[in-house]
Amino acid sequence: MDKDSADAQEQPVLDLASRLTQDHHQSLKLWLRMLSCTVKIENEVRTRLRATFGITLPRFDLMAQLERFPDGLRMGELSKRMMVTGGNITGITDQLEQEKLVARVVDPKDRRSYSVKLTPAGRRAFDEMAKVHEGWITELLQGVAPEEKTQLIDLLSQMKQHLNEHDRDTIDK
Repeated sequence: MDKDSADAQEQPVLDLASRLTQDHHQSLKLWLRMLSCTVKIENEVRTRLRATFGITLPRFDLMAQLERFPDGLRMGELSKRMMVTGGNITGITDQLEQEKLVARVVDPKDRRSYSVKLTPAGRRAFDEMAKVHEGWITELLQGVAPEEKTQLIDLLSQMKQHLNEHDRDTIDK
């Protein structure tokens, strides 16, 4: 084995964020840390939703949006809020409608369009899932002290505000 091969074998394999050197931009390191944490939590929630309730995360997310709007939301609004295509929303809605968890309702203001809303069965199912989901999130974040959570929320709120301002500036250009 030559020296280069031996050196390569001795070096531990690290995640992408850990391989960053001091020369890498701090913003990239922050982005990778946030992404890594988000993906880990999201994957765990996906697995638990499927195992516990037999539901996918996108279906849960659509129901969560509808739970906030008891009168329902139009398909376009759901698409915008969930940041997915209208086709995705249609497919998810079709599945939930077959299970009698959501219903399409003609919009009284515009009879050519309709809104989607939770059925009473959908509301009961979502309430149960939401309580369990909240417990999972609490469990997954239990290693972060309450004051640190408050600090992270404040910092990420500032970041979100900055990003929203950046979006507005980009649109104005």
